[in-house]
Amino acid sequence: MVAGLAFLATAIATLFAQATLVRWTQGRAPHQGAWTVALAMYAAASAALATGESTGWDGGTYRVFYLFGAILVVPWLALGTVHLLVGPTAGRRVLLGLLVFSGLAAGVVLTTELTQPIATSGIPVGKEHFDAFPRVLAALGSGIGATVVLAGAVISVVRALRRRNEGRLAIANGLIALGVLLNSSGGLVQGVVGHDEAFTLALAAGVAAIYAGFSVATSGASARRTSLPAKLRGNDATTSTRLGSL
Repeated sequence: MVAGLAFLATAIATLFAQATLVRWTQGRAPHQGAWTVALAMYAAASAALATGESTGWDGGTYRVFYLFGAILVVPWLALGTVHLLVGPTAGRRVLLGLLVFSGLAAGVVLTTELTQPIATSGIPVGKEHFDAFPRVLAALGSGIGATVVLAGAVISVVRALRRRNEGRLAIANGLIALGVLLNSSGGLVQGVVGHDEAFTLALAAGVAAIYAGFSVATSGASARRTSLPAKLRGNDATTSTRLGSL
C-alpha cells in the first residue's frame, strides 16, 4: 500500500510540474518557474519513496528522499509565494539565498555519514540516521518555507474575499494551504508514531490538494481573461500575478 500511494504521489507531482512548466514557458512568470522546480523535487522525493518501499532502502535512495522531500521542496514552493505577493525584487533576493541554501543542503546530505545502517523495509526516520546538521537544515527549510506558504495563502484568501466574484481564488488558496498542512501532518505522524501508511497517504493527499488548488486558480484566471476585451486580457503571466493566485 505504501509503495502504491508513493507511486500515486509521484504521478500527481509529475503532472503538476508539467502543468507549471508549460505555463512558465508561455509567460516566463518567475513564480511558475519556482513551482516547477518545487514539484519536480516533490516527484523525485516521491519516486525515491516508492523505490525504497518496493525494492528496499539504501543510502542513496534515502538521501534523495531526505534532500528533496524533507529539506528543499517547501522552500522552493515558498519562493513562488514571495514572487507573487512581495514582488520580483524580493523574489530575486530570496532566490539567491535559496540557491546557496540548496547547494549547502545537497553537499551536507550527500556527504554526511549515516549514523546507522538503513533497514531495507519501512520508511527511515531522519533522527535515526543523520546527525544534527542535516536535521537542522530540514527544520529550517520546511519550517520557514511552510510558514511563508501558509501566510501567503491566508493573505491571498483575505484579498480574494474582499473582491467581488473572487470566491474561486479563495477556494484555490484554501486547497493549497490544506495540501501543505497535510504534508506537515504526515511527517509528524510518521516521525512520532511511525505509521508509514499515514505518512504516504498524507503525501499523496497533500500534493493532490495543491494540484487541485492550482487547477482551480488557473481555470478561474482563464475564465476571467476570456470575458475581458482583447486589449485588456494581457498574458498568463501578468494575469496570474495581478490575481495573486497563491
